This record gives sequence, C-alpha cells and structure tokens, in this order.
Amino acid sequence: MCDKTHPIFSAKPPIFATPKTTAFFMKNEIQIALAQAYSYPTYREFVNAAWLAGKVTGHEQSEALLHYTELNEVRMNRLDKTTQLTPDTLSAFSSWDKKCIWLVLTEGWCGDGAQVLPVLNKMAQVNPNIDFKLAFRDENDTLMQEVLTNGARAVPKLLIIDAKTHALLGQWGPRPQGAIDLIAHYKKEHGIVDETAKADLHLWYFHDKGVQIQHEIVALMHQVLSTSLQNQE
Repeated sequence: MCDKTHPIFSAKPPIFATPKTTAFFMKNEIQIALAQAYSYPTYREFVNAAWLAGKVTGHEQSEALLHYTELNEVRMNRLDKTTQLTPDTLSAFSSWDKKCIWLVLTEGWCGDGAQVLPVLNKMAQVNPNIDFKLAFRDENDTLMQEVLTNGARAVPKLLIIDAKTHALLGQWGPRPQGAIDLIAHYKKEHGIVDETAKADLHLWYFHDKGVQIQHEIVALMHQVLSTSLQNQE
C-alpha cells in the first residue's frame, strides 16, 4: 500500500543535513537511505499514487514535473513489458555469487530514470544475490552530495553496496555513454538542453533498447568483483 503519511502528501518544508566526507559517514548515510528505500513495485506504486494526487516526488512541485511524471509512467509501463536482456547479460548475472544491494537515487519525474530503472530491475531479477532498492534523491540529499556527477545532483544514480557491510563498492549514472555523448553534442551545438534535445534523448533510448545500459553495468559488476577479490588477497 502507498503510505499517504509520506511528506510528499503534506506541505511540510524539507530538512537538509550538512554533508561530511568519511567512510563511516558514507555508510551511515547509505543505511539511512536503505531504511526508507522502496522495492521496484512499491516505488512504481508510490510514484503513480502521488501523480494521481496531483503531486510529484521531490521538493519541487510544478505542472512541468507533473507532466514529465505522466510521460514516465507510460514509458515505464511499456519498458517493464518489452525490455529484454542480452545473452551476455544473462550469462554474466546468472553466475554472480556476491550478495549486494543496488540502491538507486532517483525521482519520479526523471526522464533518464524512466528509461534506466526498468532495465536495472530486469537485470536484478536474474540473480537473487542482488537486492534492488530505490530511494528518492531529495530525501537523501546528504548521500546525493557524496555521489555527484560533475558537481551536479544528476539522477538516476546507481550505488552498488556490499549487503553485509554497507560499504560502497561502485556507482553508475545518470545515463549510458551514448546518451551522454548525444546531450553533450547537442549542448555544444545549441548551447542549451531543450525539449528537442530531450526528445532526441528518448529516441536514442528507444533505438538502443537498454543494451548499452546492460553492457556498462556488466562491466561495472566485473570491476566490483575484481576489486573485491584483490582486497581478499
């Protein structure tokens, strides 16, 4: 069930914590985020319930973000049904034997999130050693400040976490390299990222069909495993 006592359904102002940078602090912030994280189905239910109530996730409320959330609901409904994993992905993830948590910081209005999350969910479903969780960026600003992308609070941000120690093992996001290159090229040519750029971005995702996301996450997981084995030596 969707929790209607959640702050998104009230007018209370957000509370921000002061960022610090230590390994212990990082683990603590990860634990705080995990304590309020959602499973994928529950996340989908929550975002949809908020949208039906005329709300969006995050601290900012606007008609534009409400419209983006509506578009994302349609995209994710389609991708949940149509996303297929490559043979390489299935092979790589079927043999993964390290228990870990995939924690994604995101927001319901995020266009990249709508394209990425269904793919990550399909990948995580392949192996019971991967626990897929989602938490809202604005509710975890202190953690978000520790995993910025070029100084920006860009989402979705995937954090790969050791299930036992809650240590951060790796991170990815907010979008695959092909999408990064597309937006960078458009911004260089036009000086801004406008609605045309966003349409081009979603068209890129449509043609790629989640393949590059899978390729990059498989590579990251191999790197995580290799680093873990080295640390054990």
